[in-house]
Amino acid sequence: MATPRTVAFHTLGCKLNYSETSAIARLFESSGYLPVKFEDGADIYVLNTCSVTEQADRECKKIVRQALRRQPDAFVVVTGCYAQLKPHEIADIPGVDLVLGAGEKFRILDYVDDLSKAPGKGMVHAGEVREVNTFTSSFSFGDRTRSFLKVQDGCDYKCTFCTIPQARGASRSDTVENVLQNARDIAARGAREIVLTGVNLGDFGNGTEVIEGTRPRKEALFADLIRELDLIDTVARYRISSIEPNLLTKEIIQFVSESQRFMPHFHVPLQSGNDKQLRDMRRRYRRELYAERVAEIKKVMPHACIGCDVIVGFPGETEADFLETYEFIQQLDVSYLHVFTYSERANTPAAEMPGAVSTEERRRRNQALRGLSEMKRRHFYSEHFNTVRPVLFEQHKNPTLLSGFTDNYVKIEIPFEADKINTIAPVRLGQLSADGESVMGFYPENIFSL
Repeated sequence: MATPRTVAFHTLGCKLNYSETSAIARLFESSGYLPVKFEDGADIYVLNTCSVTEQADRECKKIVRQALRRQPDAFVVVTGCYAQLKPHEIADIPGVDLVLGAGEKFRILDYVDDLSKAPGKGMVHAGEVREVNTFTSSFSFGDRTRSFLKVQDGCDYKCTFCTIPQARGASRSDTVENVLQNARDIAARGAREIVLTGVNLGDFGNGTEVIEGTRPRKEALFADLIRELDLIDTVARYRISSIEPNLLTKEIIQFVSESQRFMPHFHVPLQSGNDKQLRDMRRRYRRELYAERVAEIKKVMPHACIGCDVIVGFPGETEADFLETYEFIQQLDVSYLHVFTYSERANTPAAEMPGAVSTEERRRRNQALRGLSEMKRRHFYSEHFNTVRPVLFEQHKNPTLLSGFTDNYVKIEIPFEADKINTIAPVRLGQLSADGESVMGFYPENIFSL
């Protein structure tokens, strides 16, 4: 019997990419390939890329070199957002054999059998992104207790800093029926938590115009989808990954507050607390609306966790503008920040805007907001000391501990008990861990010994 060919995967970027890598891995498995760990060496390496920042581009080249050091004769396939945006640039990377764009990545098996280690540039199959108009469902599954389920892809928004519409095409969604079936399948595989993902998740069903009141509702929107998902009793938990503030309606907030399965945790991109930058970014809201959404969440779910994305150093952002953003966020009842340093991206309007901020200043502003994020997170954690919340237990890098997250996304560390992994149970929250990154927890039998 012939030894099966081995394949290894590496994913850069967002949760959406992780769900798609898992779907591609299942394609290989169904065709007789044997998935192996990246570090073990493989016949074929598949790298699923991101291109949100310049760092992600550099990371792609680094991973290719690492793969070939482990297995010099391996075939290297690169797909994902970077592959759609700059396919010929990637094909020039030494050792890359095949580059697949957005419309080709799920047909990867049609191409790998024809790979050969010919000298020179790798093969490129990357069509025009405007031709990418079908939705391919995917979800992650592996050694995690949760699964990332893609329900929406692409984006019709025109944010001036963003290349995602160029990389993934127009907004499109799965059907409600298929999402429900995928959720049931994920639950049957043993995952306790499903994270709903998409490029513009709240635009499920192309609902932006409905939510903004410019067209009537004719098909299922995101609010309708989550109501249907909530009825599947084999799924213990859902999380909403990231949702634009203009699409996070009061209907959705109220529903989550009443649901037993959707967790009180929202990640809502802000990008700037200054209306001038929001306008220049072509965001579809102003800071007043963002503050209203945060207040609405906290009114019905005081314990909810709220995270937000912020970009520093956008063209034209003065020191006064940055301070306005800092003070706005400081006053917001949010729990943590994801801070991104603006980087110029080819073929975006922002790259041509005047008022470039120096690299040193961008770095300083990033550090300032990261410090604010740390203060926000520690304050949010401290509000829940000596309370009891349900935790989904997971493996920890320290074998004497388990890790986990409460329903409202407080990270927990607790003494290891093997039978607890992938279960949900009440935990009393103690004090911050030594590194301040999590909260020490106590099992129910120890709850009243504090």
